[in-house]
Amino acid sequence: MNQVSHTPMFDLQKITFGYPGTPIFADFSWQVQRGEAWSVLGPSGCGKSTLLYLLSGLRSPQQGTLLLDNQQLAGPRPRTGLILQDYGLLPWATAVKNICLGLAIRDFYGPDGKHAPADFLAEEQQEKISYWIKRLRLEPHLQKYPGQLSGGQRQRVAIARTLALDPDLLLMDEPFAALDAPTRAGLQDIIIELSQEQGLTLLIVTHSIEEAAVMGEKILLLHEPPIRETTVISNPQASTPGFRETAVYFAMCSQLRRCLGG
Repeated sequence: MNQVSHTPMFDLQKITFGYPGTPIFADFSWQVQRGEAWSVLGPSGCGKSTLLYLLSGLRSPQQGTLLLDNQQLAGPRPRTGLILQDYGLLPWATAVKNICLGLAIRDFYGPDGKHAPADFLAEEQQEKISYWIKRLRLEPHLQKYPGQLSGGQRQRVAIARTLALDPDLLLMDEPFAALDAPTRAGLQDIIIELSQEQGLTLLIVTHSIEEAAVMGEKILLLHEPPIRETTVISNPQASTPGFRETAVYFAMCSQLRRCLGG
């Protein structure tokens, strides 16, 4: 488990958000401490992805306050990593060029998104890219295009691209939903290991009870909108080696099914 601060990283205070004719959150409050690993679980259409977009700064609350490190979150920030189910890779670029893309964009615009620094992919950044290529075992695939890669390989490319940006917050929206079970379990283990090593705050949105139980030391359950209250389940043994084989894991899955009405 990562070292957790006592000051919330995220503090959502009575936020309201919805789409035309579809309220999602109404006076919704929730806190996330720095270094925590959370799963967000609920049925389709309950607002899981919307919550992630709010936390990433891609959307803003219509009412209420969303604080990140005691500052109003006004938009996307450089140290927030976002990994999606569809990988977000450029189909005409090789794996290595896709991995470099995030740093290349940051270097062109600068960390503030406005000013380009003098150096483009400096030596230190090349070292970061090389490090994540090796950690994610992508060396044999660097000159392949996304269409030549398996789903698991494409997701590892997306993970390497994101981690090369040195995030302190990793937001994942159904990242492994399209993958077969062995590949999904392997990537779950990689994310757990790397988030613990890097001291990341991790939030993963999923519709899978089993994935929520493995990935989240805390699990936020969302029910039918409009959502006003939080249901949080403590799951402190998640992220530990061999957890999938324990009685505690199976009991947690059963508890989550009951909570979701299954």
